[in-house]
Amino acid sequence: MRIGIGVDIHRFEPNRSLILGGVTVPYTQGLAGHSDADVLTHAVMDAILGALGLGNIGTHFPDTDARYKNANSVYLLDQVVALMRDQAYSINNLDATILCQSPKLNPHIPTMCTTLAKHLDCDSKLVNIKATTGESLGFIGRKEGICVQCVVLLTVGD
Repeated sequence: MRIGIGVDIHRFEPNRSLILGGVTVPYTQGLAGHSDADVLTHAVMDAILGALGLGNIGTHFPDTDARYKNANSVYLLDQVVALMRDQAYSINNLDATILCQSPKLNPHIPTMCTTLAKHLDCDSKLVNIKATTGESLGFIGRKEGICVQCVVLLTVGD
């Protein structure tokens, strides 16, 4: 078994789509980033890479590389999953918490779980996503950005 933790933070930016877990969430702004800034998928990738001892997403998909400009993060996740499979690991379970004052995410979480599970090549019951607010405190509470924390347990085989 291998355990990994991923954390990612992105600030809000106007004139962008808000994408979380490969799902476009209706909102007045999106997140700033070199790729699509899918903070949830980035935290998932970092958790898997951490469990595998393979660095982080910046090592594999640097923001200095034009190939990743506006990249769809779930397709980058597919590459991380291929690295996981190369080492004969699979997802045992994944748990993520999205810290976000606004918008309300609960209606979108089932679709996020299904979408991520598809790209992780696992049952959606192994993917748990929760959302919480910042109780109007700090940069989360001021609606300046979103933070995601993720933990993943990998096991050998399917």
